[in-house]
Amino acid sequence: MSKLEALRRASEAFKESLKDCTICPRECGVDRTSGQTGYCRAPYNPVVYSYLAHRGEEPPISGRRGSGTIFFSGCNMKCVYCQNYTFSQLDRGSGMSIEKLSETMLYLQKMGCHNINLVTPAHFVPQIVFALEKAAEAGLDIPIAYNTSGYDSVETLKLLSGIIDIYMPDMRYSNNEMAARYSDAPGYVEINRAAVKEMYRQVGNLVIDKDGIAVRGLIIRLLALPDNISGTIETLKFIKESISPGAYLSIMSQYYPTHKAFDHKELSRGITGDEYKNVVDAVKLLGLNNGWIQEMPSGPDDKFLGTNIKPRT
Repeated sequence: MSKLEALRRASEAFKESLKDCTICPRECGVDRTSGQTGYCRAPYNPVVYSYLAHRGEEPPISGRRGSGTIFFSGCNMKCVYCQNYTFSQLDRGSGMSIEKLSETMLYLQKMGCHNINLVTPAHFVPQIVFALEKAAEAGLDIPIAYNTSGYDSVETLKLLSGIIDIYMPDMRYSNNEMAARYSDAPGYVEINRAAVKEMYRQVGNLVIDKDGIAVRGLIIRLLALPDNISGTIETLKFIKESISPGAYLSIMSQYYPTHKAFDHKELSRGITGDEYKNVVDAVKLLGLNNGWIQEMPSGPDDKFLGTNIKPRT
């Protein structure tokens, strides 16, 4: 099945979905076509904070010309430490029609971006599919990346098979109590792990072309949090045993306290060198040899300066 055929199939499946919205694990059941909103506060039309050629992603995603990134407003989680809280939780952004979203994707391709990078897309999946269908009919042919917190419905993800080329999920927690306390995401661990398994089933391990650009596959992002709140080492064990020992990982040290983090003493500081070293050492001991490790941060805009996990040859 071609991508355009997959998009047409998914568009048909999603046609009535927003009248009784169950596209994410919240399953709010609201009628977004009549103006009702659920947990994510999202209306019918997509709300976009910004779009640009982003050069701060992992090297195969940003490449030389940037990743065509679209930041959607709103979220189906409420992380107290969210670094994007101004638009994920305060909902800054502008409404955008399906047609305009499609035109934006084509514009980013025309700019020379290596991919279309959909950031926090879970609550706008049907609208994204409608826009992608229009864009594909008009010539969009670069990879589509789904950049998510990982709190995704497996049933929704199944409808994206053949559409999404690159999945970039967070695996934020290995303990549901922590997920509920700091992100208001009940059942996160089971939901997240099932979602990542489905993503891997669809696209497999990361494939990089001769120019070093990602064309297909899975990149799992792991943000180390203070006091082992993220339980990253347990997540690493799950990845090796249940996803793939060849999975590409992005180990991130970029946490810094912001938004409501200062209401929680344990989150009111950055991670220490020892805390981060424990995660990096676990990656190496488990033989998870593909991906990237950030260096210890000096500020909130740190990029992927370290590539200490050597890709397998």
